[in-house]
Amino acid sequence: MSNPFQDQLLKAGLVNKKQVKKANQEKSRSNKKQRQSKEKIVDDVKLKIQQAAQDKAKRDKDLNQKKQEQAKNKAISSEINQLITNNLIERDETCDIQYNFEHRKKVNRIYVNAEMKQQIVLGKLGIARIDGRYELVPLTIADKIRKRNDKRIIIFEKEKEDQHTDENDPYSAYQIPDDLTW
Repeated sequence: MSNPFQDQLLKAGLVNKKQVKKANQEKSRSNKKQRQSKEKIVDDVKLKIQQAAQDKAKRDKDLNQKKQEQAKNKAISSEINQLITNNLIERDETCDIQYNFEHRKKVNRIYVNAEMKQQIVLGKLGIARIDGRYELVPLTIADKIRKRNDKRIIIFEKEKEDQHTDENDPYSAYQIPDDLTW
């Protein structure tokens, strides 16, 4: 490729072939540097785009995992609610005994009759929480609920007599009645 301007300068004798060759080399070097810098800029841009895509994919994955966890918890909660509503022990106006119990470091109450209270104390009934209220459920259902979410159920295990026995206790021969209310 010949440059007509260079040809005219050569014919006029203002430049020689050596100077034209040197100018062409410098021009090709500068073009090469420009191409390399453009490639470097393009590579940097590609790298930033890839990094942004990876970050977005990670955020999307985390968000998707949180949504799946929430959906799983919601399904478990609705399953527990269904277990409670299908198997709760009905209480009526004869349930006039106030039974106090602790749940989540708060003292709550539920109204039961004498038979229900005895079964709760013996550990045959559990107390389950549903929609801010408490209901009685059989022990088998209470165990199923406990396996799914331990915070939604209260089961009073019958305490072992030998665990709380002290040899030096002068009142160890006397039993505390179950119907004692404070």
